[in-house]
Amino acid sequence: MATVAALLGLSAFLAPSAQANSVLSTVPAVGAVLSQAPNAVSVTAATPLLADGNSLAVTDPNGLQVDDGSLTIADTTAVVGLKPLSVTGIYTVAYTLLSATDAPVTGSYTFLFNAPASITSPSAAPIPIVTSPAKQKNSTSSSSASITVFVFLGIATIVALFLLWYARMIWNQARKARQRRKHERGEK
Repeated sequence: MATVAALLGLSAFLAPSAQANSVLSTVPAVGAVLSQAPNAVSVTAATPLLADGNSLAVTDPNGLQVDDGSLTIADTTAVVGLKPLSVTGIYTVAYTLLSATDAPVTGSYTFLFNAPASITSPSAAPIPIVTSPAKQKNSTSSSSASITVFVFLGIATIVALFLLWYARMIWNQARKARQRRKHERGEK
């Protein structure tokens, strides 16, 4: 029985991760050059994010925080609003994304904003977040993960049954050998 548990544990350890969490896309894109100030920044991960514990911070070229702290999580996407941008230069987006199914993803990226000569208010239109393709991808990956788990579970069950059969066969052979020896001692 301990062997079966060890084999199940080993198969779970050796099974490749069906889907590792990573960043799929960002808005603005990594390395983007913008002439119009965005009103928000978003980072989309490969797996659904937890509602709490995520962070998304944006700093200007001087290192001052320019996000408004209004972090919103929608399935696989984290969005934070921005204060009006007025400084030309490289802006840094730092993120920590937490998923219930994988390790946290931490990183940063930059984009360049060329401030216009006169500052205008950013448009009130929100940054579009496309969730349908991501959900389709996640459901496909989720199906693949489920199939992989069932395959490994089936293999582990077959191995466990074989080991039980083999142990019983060895035990029966040993029992017959003891009986033969006992019978031979009784005849001598």
